[in-house]
Amino acid sequence: MHVHELNPKKTMVTMIIFVVVIIIGLVTLSKPRLNYAITPEETVMLVGSEEGFVYPYELEDILNKTIDTIVLVDIRNTFQFGRGHIPGAENISSVELISKENIKRLEDLKNAGQVVLLYANNLVEANGPYMLLRQIGFDNVKVLMGGYSYYKIWKDKLADSYSDDSYFMGTADYDFAEVAKSNSVATNGNSNSETKAAIVVDRKKKGKAAEGGC
Repeated sequence: MHVHELNPKKTMVTMIIFVVVIIIGLVTLSKPRLNYAITPEETVMLVGSEEGFVYPYELEDILNKTIDTIVLVDIRNTFQFGRGHIPGAENISSVELISKENIKRLEDLKNAGQVVLLYANNLVEANGPYMLLRQIGFDNVKVLMGGYSYYKIWKDKLADSYSDDSYFMGTADYDFAEVAKSNSVATNGNSNSETKAAIVVDRKKKGKAAEGGC
């Protein structure tokens, strides 16, 4: 004889409780807090363009309030922020960047038509958080070229900072091409008599100051 035949009422109550628990679970099932707006491939492509970057010389208009549609956000930790930061910047540590509170703050800025200009100690540190925010839909986010380290060097003459191309273009401390050429000569016993023309990089002309929007 089955148990439910001995205790039909108890079995029915148990079944009802089970069904109620299932229904409550389905109703309260939380949706993903963050959704991806663009693919990882599209996100990586953003880093290769100048669309999301602001040059240090453009900070002049931001700090002078000539442009009031840009909010500076320092994503370094609170200790580093406390030791020095760009005037007027908010501090949202990168490790807390996507907390509910900070996402709400970023959403409010986006809805208000504000551009969020991220910076860390350098560009490399800011790229990851920038890519993440762009991927989850914050198309109003940009990154400060050079970061805080570069700002400290040029803070008293930001208008001239763009002339320091070596910081952005990079300078070689070691001539790897020359070493490779020497190894090739040692291996083959001869060298190519032709000398390639030096590559000349045309510097981008100084443009207008950063404006709101993307």
